[in-house]
Amino acid sequence: MRASITHVYGRDFGLGTQVWLEDPLFRGKYTGNPSLSTVVSSYMISLRRRKVRAGYVVTSARAIDEATIKAMFLFNEVFPAEVSRQQITRQWKEAHPEYWGGRNMRIMLQWLDLSAFLCLLRYDEALHLQWHHIHFEKLGDNKFRIRIELPFRKTHQNGGCAPFVLYNNPEKPWMCPIRAFAMWSQTCSQLSIPREGYVFRKRVGFDNFSANPEDVMSIFRRQARCSWNASGTICIDPRPYGTHSFRRGGCQYLAMVLRWPIRNICTWGGWSENFNSGTIFKYLLSWTDAPLIDREDYMNPDRPAGEICHACGRSCSCA
Repeated sequence: MRASITHVYGRDFGLGTQVWLEDPLFRGKYTGNPSLSTVVSSYMISLRRRKVRAGYVVTSARAIDEATIKAMFLFNEVFPAEVSRQQITRQWKEAHPEYWGGRNMRIMLQWLDLSAFLCLLRYDEALHLQWHHIHFEKLGDNKFRIRIELPFRKTHQNGGCAPFVLYNNPEKPWMCPIRAFAMWSQTCSQLSIPREGYVFRKRVGFDNFSANPEDVMSIFRRQARCSWNASGTICIDPRPYGTHSFRRGGCQYLAMVLRWPIRNICTWGGWSENFNSGTIFKYLLSWTDAPLIDREDYMNPDRPAGEICHACGRSCSCA
């Protein structure tokens, strides 16, 4: 709320971002932004302290992990491609919540989820991805890569964004961006949707999309929660998740699974050089996230081995 007020005074009323102070030459006349006054700043600091003492905790959106993405992928792979329109009624959908959308919608969301997860994109950055931002490149020997070039981001308002270069992952098809992109591109071709304008389109009907290049998908959070809520045999409570779950989950995936150094994660995710050091810690750890291992196994010498790494062949917990 304070940020909104600061924006209104600073941008709409043209008062800038200077501290609200009394003019030394004219008593009773103040200059600057009222939202940045000493009184308001002191109140905000005391408010934060009172909320903590009262038991309020800042809650981040729970991070999406690889297991959840895999569960959705496996469920969507066997989802029937053809569903009769006469069959889709309100009563029938209430009895079958997994039919919140058809196979085409799931293919689009698979690419949306994976691109936001691997590129650490904010949800508005992912939704406003356009076809000319994506470049498909063939490297030879059945190897491909995708280069995503965003014109601007939250931390790069004037451009100069470093590209995201993604490669195929045949060992883990649920984590393969090449496969997800190709599936959505092929689906657009089958539905006669021009591959120009926004990549993620507004849904029309049960399982079709707008052909207008300017009709961007606008209900991402609702559709994503529906997909989490109906992911096969596993039960996923969608309430702890939000639009930032992919960026947080991707950050944890790069750190805990791929073992990237923190410096590489910050560079890849586009964090500015003067960002708060506590920000990256909040992305890596939160009480809302599902624990990776049980408490009893932290010091357990007989702790079960993990998944085998396709690169080094190790499965121990220190790999």
